[in-house]
Amino acid sequence: MVNHNKDHLNEIFHALADSTRREMLHMMAQKERTVSELAEPFDMSLAAISKHIKVLERANLVDRSVNGRIHTCRLNTESLTQATEWLRFYEKFWSNRFELLENELLKAKNKEH
Repeated sequence: MVNHNKDHLNEIFHALADSTRREMLHMMAQKERTVSELAEPFDMSLAAISKHIKVLERANLVDRSVNGRIHTCRLNTESLTQATEWLRFYEKFWSNRFELLENELLKAKNKEH
């Protein structure tokens, strides 16, 4: 299994657990966004949006740059890649289990006929 820092993976999955943050990542996947642009579709304060962005930054999912008063956020895919690698390990496990189950079900079906 790919061995990543478990605390960092915890931060990644914590950040991804929230639908607002997932939507923000989706928006940034299309192009970099200002904090105001990220806040626009949500019914919450800029302070609340900023807290969401900080969670994404701690997970290294977002890079933020500051130019005067404009904060621009862009997606950092490195952490998403780490999470995907971790999940792929378990995908192989479950795929194998489903194949075994399918074989057993086919055996049982053939015995019935």
